[in-house]
Amino acid sequence: MILGPPASGKTTIAMWLCKHLKSVLLCLENLMTKKYSSLAERARKHYQKMKSLPSSLLVKLIEERLGEDDCVQRGWILDGIPETREQVLMIQALGITPRHVIVLSAPDTVLIERNLGKRVDPHTGEIYHTTFDWPPEFEIQNRLIVPEGISEQETAQKLMAYHRNIVSVLPSYPKILKVISADQPCVDVFYQVCCGRLLKEAVADKSKFGEVIQPFFEKDLAVPDGIIMKVLSNRLTQHDCIQKGWVMYGFPRDLDQAHMLNTLEYKPNRVFFLNVPLDSIIERLTLRRIDPVTGERYHLMYKPPPTMEIQARLLENPKDTEEQVKLKMDLFYRNSAELEAFYKQAITINGDQDPYTVFEYIETGIINPLPQKVF
Repeated sequence: MILGPPASGKTTIAMWLCKHLKSVLLCLENLMTKKYSSLAERARKHYQKMKSLPSSLLVKLIEERLGEDDCVQRGWILDGIPETREQVLMIQALGITPRHVIVLSAPDTVLIERNLGKRVDPHTGEIYHTTFDWPPEFEIQNRLIVPEGISEQETAQKLMAYHRNIVSVLPSYPKILKVISADQPCVDVFYQVCCGRLLKEAVADKSKFGEVIQPFFEKDLAVPDGIIMKVLSNRLTQHDCIQKGWVMYGFPRDLDQAHMLNTLEYKPNRVFFLNVPLDSIIERLTLRRIDPVTGERYHLMYKPPPTMEIQARLLENPKDTEEQVKLKMDLFYRNSAELEAFYKQAITINGDQDPYTVFEYIETGIINPLPQKVF
């Protein structure tokens, strides 16, 4: 399920995921336009009159569609559904359980600005934006029209309705919920991969690797390096990694893992070290909090809760205590010197600055030509 407020980019992300995973995209529009379905025809007629669907009818459409062969065989992605607690309960009552729930988040001011710039090509239905995605062809530019319902007032009303409903939706998916900032390019939202997630996905998929990893997860033990490398090697040899390249973060953590990674067929050609003072790390981590009701993440300094009521119920992850953070940093410092010596051509960047500045430094290190070996 891909959820998020208006103009957060959830449809774009859902479409990319469907293309990447070869799964079926389900949204309100294509559920209603399904051919040879009396239920879809009834939904279309109701929507034309009321501009909305009752939850019971929407869930019946979903149930009918998910029972078809393509959804069963290829999997599915729901775009923007469920919107309310009522829809969540109805979907759960049917035994429909998503594997992942992704929630896109962005400031309302950003979303309103995005919506105001939307334009639609009446010939193709393609959506463009006056700032971020303006077509180069003058013929297309001249025929673009402003879609309905994107004014500042209308968008603000939709955002109010979203915020009112989403707080009762999120608690229903506590273990599979992932909140991602949508205030960045869609490509950056889409490509987020790490070794820890690969291990969790292997367990969730009940693969042969997952069966080996599961006992370590259950006992809260570290997964042996040999198993990690097998999972990692399997992922890096898949077609998308070979064709597009890949970005790995947080791995290797020590010299042994670095040597093992160096034995793989596909090795890293760029390595970056982010250097952040201990005081800044402690400040970033120990002030993190989570709202157990909504799942929203806050930071007491950089993103404080909006009300005293929310602040009173915030919880701290036991891993974010100052004692635990210092233990992790001691381990990191013991290994980092060896890693820096191993990756002699690595680029060290000051991570204690604006995220966009850090990104620009990393981007510069990626687009510059690779250093040539001297034989």
